Amino acid sequence: MLNKLSTNTINTILIIGVVLLVVEIVFFNGGLVFSVLFSSVLIYLGWKNYKPLWRKVLFWIGIISLVFTILSMIAVRFLIVAMILIFLMNYFKSREKPERLEPEIIDNRQEIPDHEPLLKQKFFGDETTPKRSYEWSDVNIHGGFGDRIIDLSHTVLPHDEAVISVRHFVGNITVYVPYEVEVNIHHSALIGRASVFQYKKTKVLNQVLSFQTENYRSTKPRVKILTSMVSGDLEVKRV
Repeated sequence: MLNKLSTNTINTILIIGVVLLVVEIVFFNGGLVFSVLFSSVLIYLGWKNYKPLWRKVLFWIGIISLVFTILSMIAVRFLIVAMILIFLMNYFKSREKPERLEPEIIDNRQEIPDHEPLLKQKFFGDETTPKRSYEWSDVNIHGGFGDRIIDLSHTVLPHDEAVISVRHFVGNITVYVPYEVEVNIHHSALIGRASVFQYKKTKVLNQVLSFQTENYRSTKPRVKILTSMVSGDLEVKRV
């Protein structure tokens, strides 16, 4: 999410937070410094020798006191509100322009090293495949918020079985599969809907759905799609 922000925007948010902190300490609540120092001393004394019970009590009193002191700061509240607003802006933007993943055709002359994943894990934001040819490897995607589109129409699947695993929190998942590819799907969701080719499930409430094309076990190429999410829709289409 932060990689979508310009450096100037991040700097502005941080500067405003620092100014609010200074103003609060100087003009409104000078006791914040004492509270932070007192909590830090309790944490230090408790952590220095954690075995005795009274040291443990001191440590956790210090932790709780420090957390409440930090959360009571105007600057911290401002940063929390700013992060929530930025999150909502990026979420609605991702709804308008969903992430689109389009694997490219295999070129054996160029290969991705084993230590470099095909798709990087991102909790929020855009994710794309490399802008060059690569050898197919199974896809494992972790998502947070927003829609995801996975397009398999521009790649050559392996001779055995390709595996695509998508674990998502909130948002819709759309998968485009070529007509000649057999499919095996396992989908679980807490809340949402599912549409796989001609099969449609209007409501999914804490269920696991399975779908397999007729010739999946005997015909290749084939792909196994494993999806799980908290809330969102799954749609698998032929292209």
